[in-house]
Amino acid sequence: MANLPYVYATGTLTTMLAKIKSAAVPPSFSQDFVSTTLLMKGGSARTTMPFVKKMGLVADDGTPTELYKQFRNEKKSRAAIAQCMRLLYAPLFAMNEKVYDLADNEVRGLIVEATGGEKDSQVTKLTLATFKVLKEMADFSSSPSAAPETTTGGARKEQDETTNALVGRQSREFEPTIGEGINLSYTINLNLPPTSDIEVFNAIFKSLKEHLLQK
Repeated sequence: MANLPYVYATGTLTTMLAKIKSAAVPPSFSQDFVSTTLLMKGGSARTTMPFVKKMGLVADDGTPTELYKQFRNEKKSRAAIAQCMRLLYAPLFAMNEKVYDLADNEVRGLIVEATGGEKDSQVTKLTLATFKVLKEMADFSSSPSAAPETTTGGARKEQDETTNALVGRQSREFEPTIGEGINLSYTINLNLPPTSDIEVFNAIFKSLKEHLLQK
């Protein structure tokens, strides 16, 4: 089952993102930066910081990523949030690539399906509320030029090697043969979200197989 991230206070998330856009890029997205520069203190701000990292705006070592910088650019900000949502909710996008166009009850249904949770549970409600808040800030008609850098160098390299291996395996599996003596093959390039959860990759490739490769 997928573990979809959420925040307890969507208002705090909205405020923090707004202040990130107006403040200069820090050397490190730290508690000190949040409290002294963004002027956000208390438990609500502290619990929102890890979510900002999960969005792909901050690397594991606290360094703001390229996506963080794109988010601060008014012309790229909404596209950057769309990229963040694809990272945060990869299992939902694997089930429906236009999940952002669905009605609330349909999104809730996908959340329940992905997580195995209860329809009216607090976690489901918070997940849906967080999804809706981010959707209001996002523009899915375009995407930023760079993928989020949420892992350190070694972890990033390891993930890239894993991704290449998975994509290579999928490419070899689906090489259709047409007629006699004519073998056709194709390569599909995917920008996969940085995650250590293998179920995310399985869901993406399952969707790819069902909706594209078998047609």
